[in-house]
Parts: sequence; C-alpha cells; structure tokens
Amino acid sequence: MRVINNHEVLVNDGEHLLSEASARDYFELLKPRVMSLVVFTAFAGLVLAPGHINPVLGLISILCIAIGAGASGALNMWYDADIDAIMTRTARRPIPAGRITPKEALAFGLILSCFSVVILGLAVNWLSASILAFTIFFYVVIYTMWLKRSTPQNIVIGGAAGAFPPMIGWACVTNSVTIESTVLFLIIFLWTPAHFWALALFKMRDYEAVGVPMLPNVSGERATKHQIVAYAVLTAVCGVVPSFLGFASAGYGLVAASLGAVFIYCSIAVWRMPDGDPKMIPAKKLFAFSIFYLFAIFSALLIDRLASMLVSHAGGLL
Repeated sequence: MRVINNHEVLVNDGEHLLSEASARDYFELLKPRVMSLVVFTAFAGLVLAPGHINPVLGLISILCIAIGAGASGALNMWYDADIDAIMTRTARRPIPAGRITPKEALAFGLILSCFSVVILGLAVNWLSASILAFTIFFYVVIYTMWLKRSTPQNIVIGGAAGAFPPMIGWACVTNSVTIESTVLFLIIFLWTPAHFWALALFKMRDYEAVGVPMLPNVSGERATKHQIVAYAVLTAVCGVVPSFLGFASAGYGLVAASLGAVFIYCSIAVWRMPDGDPKMIPAKKLFAFSIFYLFAIFSALLIDRLASMLVSHAGGLL
C-alpha cells in the first residue's frame, strides 16, 4: 500500500504471487502507440541517411530500436505504477489493473533492454547501440525517476528520450552522428513540449491528484499557453531546416512550412482559449494535430527522399 496525495494505492509487490498475464498484457506494457512513433521516426532516420545498409541489418536495426523503446515503456510503467493507479487515463494499465505484477514488469523491461542493445551492437554497430542504451537510461532514470516528479520542465528535458530514434536510425547506416541527424532530433525535441502540454492542460486534475508538477499545475494555464506558442514556432522553424541544409528539397520545405503554419495557428487558438475553459477544445485539437504533424513531417521527408532516389535512378538510365 502506498499513499500519494492522500490517495491510498494498492500495488502488488509480486513477492508471493505471479500474475496470469496474457501476451496482450505484456504487449500493452511496451506502450505500442509510443513505439509506433519511435519505429516510424527511426525508420525515417535510417532511410534518410546517406549510404546503404543491408536490408536484413536494416530490419534488425528497426526491430532492436522498437524493442528498446518497448523496454523503456515497460520500465516506466513499473516505476509509475503507483501514480498510474490514480490517473484516469492510466488506471487500466496492466500493473495498476493487477494483470501484471511490478516485479514481472521490471524483469521484462530489463531483459528486453539488454537484448535490444546487445543485438544492435553485435549486428550493426556499437555507436547506434550506445545511443539506444543511453536513450533507455535517459527515459527511465533521468525522466521517469527524477525529472517527472521534481520539475515542471520535466517534459522539456525528458523529451530528449523520444527524440533520439531518428538519430539512432541514422547511426545504424553511417556509424556517425551528423548535423542532419541532429536536426531530426531537434524537430522531435522541440515538438514535444507543445504536444505534451496540450495534453497536460486538459488532464490537469490527474496530474494534480498524483503530485506530478506539470507546467499548468505549477505555473498556471496562461504561462503554459505562452510556452506552447513559443515551442510551436520553434518546431515550425526547425521543420523547414532540412531544406536549407540540402538533405531535403524545396518542395519538402513548402510542405513543412505549411504544416508548421497550421501548428502555430492551433497553438494560438490554445493561447486565446479562456483560462479555466472546462471543455478545452482548442487544447484537444492541438494535441491531435501535433501527432499528425510529426507523422506528416517525417512522411514528407521519406517521400522527398524516395522521389530524389527515383529521379537519380531515372537520370542514370538516360
């Protein structure tokens, strides 16, 4: 039994009881929605990188990155089981719902973490494996165990963990970290605060109930809205940088600028939303669009790269 902000939370320690978890429960531990974004951006980094990687090694790379991301999710759920039991959007997760014990989740996460890093290092290269290992450590230890419950800037600093996958994918091909892969990292890093604070605005009561110092709860809605707009602008600007660096075309730049303009427009709608608005419709719309924005930006980069390859191939045949 743990007590959080006067809430009594029963969390099974798993010492004398093994759960009867299904494969679906373990899959849920991996945070599949987050994993899908990780896999997609890592794949983009792998495809955008100059050079060539054997398709089998490319598949192994993506698989290891996916497993590492899932391991991070499992370890996050293990540590956060106490507050997950209180928050409405997380109460049905496998551990607080009693379908998996904390010790099982911990063992599952640690085994997958080690497996993903070792296999990536042995099969591909140790630079990409080292970045993957650091990503897991950063998300679990730096963000989950430290920043999340100690500072309203938790998601700003901790967002770096979600920004590493395209850099890992790039390193799998090139065995290097370059300015281009850093830009891919920055797009996600700068996108995260506006995306997550939009969620935090309409989930303020949940975070208040568990004592997590999210920015709206600590600094208020108005300060959060100001920062959402600022980060939306920075994200929109960073989104067009690949065109200026030459690893994406002007056509991509126009698409990225258009997506960025809509992102800023949605953030301004949140800024104009009255404080204390019970429906929080603009915040919910920004949250939904922010997810679309990131998938669209990386899709545009992939399509642009594919078009460039087709043009080069056609030119070689002439």
